[in-house]
Amino acid sequence: MRYLLIFCSLLIANCKEKDSRFEKLSTFNPGQDWLDNRGKHINAHGGGILLHDNTYFWYGEHKIEGKIGNTAQVGVHLYTSTDLYNWRDEGIVLQVDETNSNSDISKGCILERPKVLFNDKTNKFVMWFHLEPKNQNYSSALTGVAISNSPRGPFRFIKSLRPNKGVWPLNVKKFHKKKVPKITKKIYCGGPECMPHHVDSLNILGRDFEIGQMSRDMTLFKDDDGKAYQLYSSEENSTLHISQLSDDYLSHSGTYKRFFQYRFMEAPTIIKKNGKYFIIASGCTGWNPNAARSASADNIFGPWTELGNPCIGENANTTFNSQGTFILKVKNTENYIFMADRWKPSNPIEGKYIWLPLNISDNNSIELEWQEKWDLSIFN
Repeated sequence: MRYLLIFCSLLIANCKEKDSRFEKLSTFNPGQDWLDNRGKHINAHGGGILLHDNTYFWYGEHKIEGKIGNTAQVGVHLYTSTDLYNWRDEGIVLQVDETNSNSDISKGCILERPKVLFNDKTNKFVMWFHLEPKNQNYSSALTGVAISNSPRGPFRFIKSLRPNKGVWPLNVKKFHKKKVPKITKKIYCGGPECMPHHVDSLNILGRDFEIGQMSRDMTLFKDDDGKAYQLYSSEENSTLHISQLSDDYLSHSGTYKRFFQYRFMEAPTIIKKNGKYFIIASGCTGWNPNAARSASADNIFGPWTELGNPCIGENANTTFNSQGTFILKVKNTENYIFMADRWKPSNPIEGKYIWLPLNISDNNSIELEWQEKWDLSIFN
């Protein structure tokens, strides 16, 4: 009996020691390890957040050790929180297909930047993501769609596609509809260094008209009226497309426009404040960080006015050594948090997160200032 009591005492002490390591957080610490309820670094890269029933749902890419982690070996990971500081691991909500090598989401594909919206008409949760089937590198430029009855999943993959097949954008130009030169049948690398200065002569929009437009880095946005939009880097990453989704959010409506032509903007993020839309995106420099770009508009279909780099402070010219993935609205407020990733392609599971308060002034200027440590009281 005495030994049993000693064992129980040691067990209780050990549990208390473990609990002390998982004390609740009350600050954001950009660029540092961010532990979940199990004491593990959060594994939800390139993610986005859905607020539903007073709970935040953080969906992101699950990474594993080594360079192979740059491909999808597991799927989309979900974490939940009610305060934004402390996150509970809810597991994998969209799994890659380990049995069917012909599936577009077979193990080893590229599955990036998952975003989820709730559709009020269908009561379904719809996930979109950038998708490249296995062994095709970044040549396919597809978008993937999955659906669930619950924000906690599981999500069921339903299709992959290229947006707006056989549909011209609202701001199509006459030359886009001309016969496409043979040179545009090539696949370019997706960065400005690969494209000639006479990009118009390539007519990538016309090249892809019959098969659908390219879709790489992307995000989703749900407007006040319930209409939803996909923003994605297209035309070999040279131009951003903003495309309205169908009423059920499962496909495109056929209404879209081209913006920031030949500016090579990727990693788009978007918010709306006081009736005005704001975009923060990055340039195209692969895994290497670069200076963010920002823009504003009174209508989501423009015209958009570029506002320059919103970052302030040391390393502002590299977006604080990160790349944006989402802009989060804090519940019951008009305050916003810019979410970004510090990618580590040599071992992607070690990638860290940069969350910073986003300041939008009355004159519609937009600023991101570096904070070593901060909390939500900064908005007071």
